[in-house]
Amino acid sequence: MRHTHTSFPPTASRPARRRLLAAGLLLTLAPVALAQSPAPARPAPPAPAPRYTTGPASADGIGKRYMGREIAGVMGWQGAAWLEREEREREERTDLLMAALALKPGMVVADIGAGTGYLSRRMAATVGPTGRVLAVDVQPQMVRMLEQLASQLKLTNIEARLGAEDDVKLAPASVDLAIMVDVYHELSQPYEVLASVVRALKPGGLVVFVEYKAEDWQVPIKALHKMSEAQVRREAEVHPLQWQRTVSTLPWQHMVVFRRRD
Repeated sequence: MRHTHTSFPPTASRPARRRLLAAGLLLTLAPVALAQSPAPARPAPPAPAPRYTTGPASADGIGKRYMGREIAGVMGWQGAAWLEREEREREERTDLLMAALALKPGMVVADIGAGTGYLSRRMAATVGPTGRVLAVDVQPQMVRMLEQLASQLKLTNIEARLGAEDDVKLAPASVDLAIMVDVYHELSQPYEVLASVVRALKPGGLVVFVEYKAEDWQVPIKALHKMSEAQVRREAEVHPLQWQRTVSTLPWQHMVVFRRRD
């Protein structure tokens, strides 16, 4: 049997032959190193959870859920008489609400979801002719009723505004205090609306939630149209808002106040 062997230059010395053998071994191994598989790619991060979820709608809801609660259906402009009912002052003690707000002449306040302007008219009298009330609603019919009532009372410091379902459409850093009375729980896009409210606040400005007390079963309001203080705080504090105080002296509602963090 014929044996193969490595050929060396006839004049190569023994050390030179060792060096040539080593070089040949490296050349043989080099392609193997180049053929190695690349490092496995890192797995993509998981997609963020959706902000809203949907499911079957309850009798008073829209089937859309946010942070553990179902969003309530909006009271349409056809229910305007409920906002202007004679017994509202006695039932909800709007006088106590106004005292707790501690508005000052010259302030710019925003009434978000103003409806017919029941609260806007009262705030307009307090901030006076040097102040302004920006009364925002998403229903054109409500805005027209608000304008008519303000005009009848010659409240020229009320400015009616038509907002959008995801934006109150107020200028950045233009508002000292924004208030939502029995409104927030009906917002179809609460995160986006509250973000736009926060943008509209001046540095250190306040946002006030007034909601029927979910903690009190005796409050004669449907469950989906109530909110607990804990739920209000949970949803507000995902924004740059810091809780300031909660007023619980109103008979049906609590007033939860936050300050914009800067």
